Amino acid sequence: MTAESKPTSIKVMDKEYLVSCADEEREQLLQAAELLNQKMQELRASGKVIGTERIAVMAALNLAGELLEYKNHNSDYASRVDNDIQRLRQKIESALTKVCV
Repeated sequence: MTAESKPTSIKVMDKEYLVSCADEEREQLLQAAELLNQKMQELRASGKVIGTERIAVMAALNLAGELLEYKNHNSDYASRVDNDIQRLRQKIESALTKVCV
């Protein structure tokens, strides 16, 4: 632990863990732990995955898949916005050129 970090207690699958984090990251850590716990509880309740380690790996894979999907979607969106801005910039420059001539 660094001087800025403090131990924060999180609970995942009825087990408590102490995790070191900075004060400004504490709320995000708690939210991440709650999301992980929720995903793991869902997997355990489904009965399709047995064992805490396997449940943790499956939850991590599911969350990583969701993250990649989100990143890809945002990347596509950003690319479309950039293209739209470039197209609008060209239209504006063309209109200004016609007005100034």
